[in-house]
Amino acid sequence: MCLIAFALNQHPDYPLAIAANRDEFFARPTQPLKEWPDHPGLYAGRDLQAGGTWLGVFQSTGRVAALTNVRQIPAPDRRGPSRGQLVLDALLDSRPLSEVVKGIDANKDQYQGFNLLVADRKEAWCLSNHADGLQPLSSGVYGLSNATLDVPWPKLVEARDKLRGWLGAPTQVKTLAHLLGDPTPAPDSELPATGLSPTWEKALSAQFIQLPEYGTRACTGLIIDRHGNLQLHEQTFDAQGRAETENTVRLEGFW
Repeated sequence: MCLIAFALNQHPDYPLAIAANRDEFFARPTQPLKEWPDHPGLYAGRDLQAGGTWLGVFQSTGRVAALTNVRQIPAPDRRGPSRGQLVLDALLDSRPLSEVVKGIDANKDQYQGFNLLVADRKEAWCLSNHADGLQPLSSGVYGLSNATLDVPWPKLVEARDKLRGWLGAPTQVKTLAHLLGDPTPAPDSELPATGLSPTWEKALSAQFIQLPEYGTRACTGLIIDRHGNLQLHEQTFDAQGRAETENTVRLEGFW
């Protein structure tokens, strides 16, 4: 997951709204959004290479979690455990959320760069191994890309603005899932300098990424309404940017 815009308590009917894109190599095997048979009540896509996920919800804990990678150029020598396992750990651990994130924080240096967003009906946290300390989140509109929380890369600033626009006149969760579908790269003058080649820096500055071997493979929308009901919608894409599978999950009384 490489771009997330999320809103906490910014609409009287929707205490949580998320729009997110997962960017990944197309060769990496993936299972679309569904309930996991080995964890009933867990709904997420699945990385079939390492076994984790990038965004999911778990009915038993009433928890939502999502992950972005932090860009590291050059990449570190150590690989460490799969970062997708962090999402599962956050979702499945039945302890209070504050204890869960403290436990993850204590071991965060084992992993390559990541940002982890996790929330339940009582609290929300952002955790990164490229930022100091745990960050409890109050009401607001936030963004995560491949830097730390709210670093104003052009696509992140635009993503937050789009989410604010959706909140001004909320529509169905499917629309929210497609909110970050713009393939237009940022102007050269606004590109971040992360150590990539100019060609890759330009291509990855778009919200919806389209490269021959790498790109946006899934767009996801999630809303929880004031009655605690959850809607989760995922649209996957192939290497040509064509829509593939489309799945929606609805869970009453999630929060």
